[in-house]
Amino acid sequence: MTTPTTDHTTTTAYAAWPTQVRLPGQTAAHEGPADMTMMYVMHHAFRRDLAAFAAAAAATPVEARSTWRALAERWETFAHALHHHHTGEDTGLWPLLEERTDDAGRETLAAMEAEHGEIDPILTACGAGFERLASHADEDARAALAVRLVAARESLGRHLRHEECDAIALIQQLLTNEEWHALDEEHFKKGLSIQRLLTLVPWALHQVPAPIRRDLFAQPGGRAHHAMWLATRRPFERRERLAFRYVG
Repeated sequence: MTTPTTDHTTTTAYAAWPTQVRLPGQTAAHEGPADMTMMYVMHHAFRRDLAAFAAAAAATPVEARSTWRALAERWETFAHALHHHHTGEDTGLWPLLEERTDDAGRETLAAMEAEHGEIDPILTACGAGFERLASHADEDARAALAVRLVAARESLGRHLRHEECDAIALIQQLLTNEEWHALDEEHFKKGLSIQRLLTLVPWALHQVPAPIRRDLFAQPGGRAHHAMWLATRRPFERRERLAFRYVG
């Protein structure tokens, strides 16, 4: 009996799908045509950072002014990256998916935007706390910041789990890999200056396993990112050691 053409086509499509990465803390990795590696790398960086910031706020003495200044500068890198990422989702990704999905999908996407709105004021309060401690030895400010960072970690953690379980499933159902990459270029990469990229590349790839880094560098445009990483990773690591020096 001849295998139906549709089955053959589907089997071929599955075989051509990219292998989805799994990084520490990641909740799910839905199969599908879109290569979500960079999305998962960003999620890894957000989880990694909030865990590190929460630990640093609890452990760093209020008198360690240079360390608090380093932490405040490092927070700016994290906060800018997260804001840019969420803006790309809110202005580009969610509206495109809303056009193509059903009522259940639109409910998921509305939740994504609402969760962004829940996270933003917590992050703003954390940023103010780091700025305060960069210039004043304020034990009350440190205690308040530690509480807010735990809240930020928990709130963002819930959002990332929801996104990985439900919203990324919609991406795989509704977008081709070509559409995903076009959207990535237009809404996530566009507008980033060279100076900002030189900050973000070592930040995003920090603690990412070497095989995944090599795969990213092998993608179109990856050679430029590899060059940036080679030029910036050691200065980045020195700044990391200063900012998180009291974290065990």
